[in-house]
Amino acid sequence: MSVGLVLEGGAMRGLYTAGVLDIFMDNGIKADTIIGTSAGVLFGVNYPSGQRGRALRYNLKYAPKGCYMGIRSLLTTGNIINRQFAYYDLPSKLDVFDEAAYEASGMDFYATVTNVETGEAEYIKITDCFGQMEAMRATSAMPFVSRIVAYEGKKYLDGGVADSIPVDKCREMGCDKIIVVLTRPLDYRKSPSDPRLAQRFYGKKYPKLTERINNRYAEYNACVEKIIGMEQRGEIFVIRPSRTVKVKHIERDTRKLQAIYDLGAEDCAARMDELKEYLQ
Repeated sequence: MSVGLVLEGGAMRGLYTAGVLDIFMDNGIKADTIIGTSAGVLFGVNYPSGQRGRALRYNLKYAPKGCYMGIRSLLTTGNIINRQFAYYDLPSKLDVFDEAAYEASGMDFYATVTNVETGEAEYIKITDCFGQMEAMRATSAMPFVSRIVAYEGKKYLDGGVADSIPVDKCREMGCDKIIVVLTRPLDYRKSPSDPRLAQRFYGKKYPKLTERINNRYAEYNACVEKIIGMEQRGEIFVIRPSRTVKVKHIERDTRKLQAIYDLGAEDCAARMDELKEYLQ
């Protein structure tokens, strides 16, 4: 039996996922294939590396500081998440990522990215996190507040633009059992954004990306409805927030970060017996 794990993004709401995955580690829950988007990738890599608590630890320590993320980084570098600090200094020096454990895990890990020229989702297998850090950065490069990321001759932005919840891709890969971790509660649906914004930023050079950004709300909402149906039919197992915790994309309040992480851990622990039964 092959177990797939799908991790939605959501910027700092991704700490909900970190809480879920830490409970997975406590209970010996293993996945064969993991497909993440944006923060689902950045926080999710700590699951195959077995680094319980790491995502929460470094975010509580550095989120309040301007060197990590915020307007200062956006104005000085063009990226609201500071490239050098967040993707290079932090995992290699300040809170070291265990690359050896990640590689030894035997889990196949994929980062979803959006090709800005085609507007389509692509799925990059991450076999060397440090060597593929630009792919990791691409999956979480939020439109409008991030520079386009070049990787292996292509140009990318946040994978959530083209495939926020890559459950179809996970099924396509042949997983028999699929666990989906969402970062929004059951009743959440996206609203349309002002189409002029995407047109102003990307319309002339990247019309397909512009179209995808403007249609994202409808695609996301349709995917959520599809997931609900699959869940009701017992085809997948979904863990989602049981209540709303208001967390900004760029959240500095450590109390809120702790709260969304705690909710993930609580929700997962409460359903652990159900999950184990589903996986049998």
